[in-house]
Amino acid sequence: MTTDLHGPLSAYAERLHATIGDRHHVASPLGAWLLLAVSAATTEAAQPTGPDAADSDAADADAADADAASGPEAVTGSDAAARYATGEGLVAALGTDLASAADVARVLLDSPHPLVASATALWLRAVRGVDESAGWRATLPATTEVGALPDQAGLDAWARENTDGLIETFPLKVRPDVVFALASALATRISWAEPFDVTDARALGPGSAWAGDLRQALRSPSHGHRSAIVATERAGDVIVHAARAQASEGAGLVVLSVAAAPDVPASDVLAAAYRLSAGAADGAQPAGQRSLFDLPLGETPLWTLREEPVRTRARDGREERHQAVLPCWSARSEHDLTAETLGFEAAVVTLARALGQPVQGFEAGQVAMARYGRYGFEAAAVTGMFGTVSLPPEGVARTAELRFGHPYAVVAVATDSRADGSTGPWHGVPVFSAWVTEPEELPDAER
Repeated sequence: MTTDLHGPLSAYAERLHATIGDRHHVASPLGAWLLLAVSAATTEAAQPTGPDAADSDAADADAADADAASGPEAVTGSDAAARYATGEGLVAALGTDLASAADVARVLLDSPHPLVASATALWLRAVRGVDESAGWRATLPATTEVGALPDQAGLDAWARENTDGLIETFPLKVRPDVVFALASALATRISWAEPFDVTDARALGPGSAWAGDLRQALRSPSHGHRSAIVATERAGDVIVHAARAQASEGAGLVVLSVAAAPDVPASDVLAAAYRLSAGAADGAQPAGQRSLFDLPLGETPLWTLREEPVRTRARDGREERHQAVLPCWSARSEHDLTAETLGFEAAVVTLARALGQPVQGFEAGQVAMARYGRYGFEAAAVTGMFGTVSLPPEGVARTAELRFGHPYAVVAVATDSRADGSTGPWHGVPVFSAWVTEPEELPDAER
């Protein structure tokens, strides 16, 4: 699973963080990717099987033309309609084929991690108008909630409930033009297996502006944390620190911190961090780890290297030790996910096709938070997307309240409609009639 997902997710993370820029922020590329993957799952319901499979090419072409007319062009206003209708845009965003992405989503969501709470939901404005015959419901992860679209208070409550209160509001505001909504939530709240020590913030280095702004910082303990200096292709030499959470039933969580020289772009440092994260779960030595004896002594913007005589059992008499100093930090961020490279245009069209629901627009967003401190780490993200339709133009409406406050007539008329569209002999026949002059009080049992 790690091998199958890590590459596509790393590529998606790079695109997502690129749309955010280098401002202080936290995000969950996984939360956004999972939402796309759940959308991809619904495409399985539209795949022909059995005798009809031979005609699938022609059917797909016709479907692409139809969807292009009613969905993607209305959503994007571009020439990409056929690409979206056939799923190509969603494949490009996910970085893998739709079936594989759907399988990954089902495995992750239906087998939740003990330390990472996860949830997804698909809500529909008008459940009765949805195409249930396509079998899309069976293709979703078993844990995906399906139901009527909540109001804003309901959406906010869902965000709070599924993030243990870390996220208080849903990232999008529901309106009358929303046809359907898809949401994901991820949350974790962990304690370090070995908490940090506390040190003077000046240990962050003489070149750090933070050293003058803060009084105290975190220092890695003598054991239980891992640190290294690693040569990377994108970011040059970087410093790496890994803190591990207390394990739960054999499952844990490792939080990796990676810093490069101050002039290295944030995109390159994030890319290096994702590459290094591939082996972090196994505690493996990072590829490209530098020996401290290959580096010059003294100060750099990233480390101070000194040498002193010690008693050591190192094989060659040369022992390497690493310590790390980090600040506490927290962030709360809101992200617009409507950039084409993030795939939500394609996801809305894919889902609309499976549901049999025309859409003219879409919205997508994420709200995320994180706190990193001496004793632990907590983070959460809620990602949402809406498929929308155009509402009628504004005008004037008059409402009449009809009051049956004096004698009036009542006629009960039979209906007799047949499945073939015809009507039977009882259709339209008045069966009962009345003239009401003596109204009665509402019975207590019906109050």
